[in-house]
Amino acid sequence: MRRDTFLKSLAAMAAVGALPLSARAAANVKMMIPANPGGGWDTTGRALGKALTDAKVADTVTYDNKGGAAGALGLAQFVNGSKGDANALMVMGSVMLGGIITGKPPVNLSQATPIARLTTEYNVFVLPANSPFKTMKDVVEQLKKDPGSVKWGGGSRGSTEHIAAAMIAQKVGADPSKINYVAFRGGGEATAAVLGGNVTVGGSGYSEFAEYIAAGKMKPIAVTSAQRLPGVDVPTLKEQGIDVEIGNWRGVYGAPGISAEQRKALTDMVLAAMKSASWAESLKKNDWTAAVLSGDAFAKFVDDDFANLRAIMTKSGMV
Repeated sequence: MRRDTFLKSLAAMAAVGALPLSARAAANVKMMIPANPGGGWDTTGRALGKALTDAKVADTVTYDNKGGAAGALGLAQFVNGSKGDANALMVMGSVMLGGIITGKPPVNLSQATPIARLTTEYNVFVLPANSPFKTMKDVVEQLKKDPGSVKWGGGSRGSTEHIAAAMIAQKVGADPSKINYVAFRGGGEATAAVLGGNVTVGGSGYSEFAEYIAAGKMKPIAVTSAQRLPGVDVPTLKEQGIDVEIGNWRGVYGAPGISAEQRKALTDMVLAAMKSASWAESLKKNDWTAAVLSGDAFAKFVDDDFANLRAIMTKSGMV
């Protein structure tokens, strides 16, 4: 084969993602983060971006934060603005599914391309340091007396802490449709509300409240995992007789209209990044649990979780 013919065929293979990662030029990735800076999706997107460059599967990663409507605004921008872009990624997760169920936005997650699930993070419920309540049992007793008197603070409507609050009410015999849930736009606002004593109970990923728990400014009363979190001396809801377990998983999607080859190349990039030392460090630092799932298995998982969340939220009076 002539050299120029060989080079043309090599370029053609690279264009459709048919070359192995080691033989391809590293990508310039555009990361859509459909949330404000500082929260879980933002931390995940930037940690993944660093892992992509550290693993040398991306030359650069640029970030675009577009918060609002439980990720629906960022999803709309991603779907409408990145069609066919094989280097575009969007962070998403269970919160986006809940937001789509409650908000019914005009765009649909099915318009984008499933790539991989990355992590699961369990929620912790906390009390302000000066709360008259001391335990989840105290909260439950008040919830049974008057569901509206317990003000739950957390992420957007349809977030895992919102769903968990409704599930707790349902399991203890309170009316879940009467829970008083205050949705905040980001982790910073929810944290400020707890520290200021403006909510009865706060809910978030453990990593977002960890420093305040360690400093004695928040009192943790329950985690939503099946077992206690490693190194965290906080009882689960199940330990306390409340049969509720829910995880806040996060993943990434690719742009609409990319080819099967481009989807595989993007998936391979993400999987390579998750094998990096940088990603392992992020898992440890943020108390994330690795929950890797890719390809058609991830697409099926999203469909099944969407159906399960809709059933829970409908039964709890949230839809």
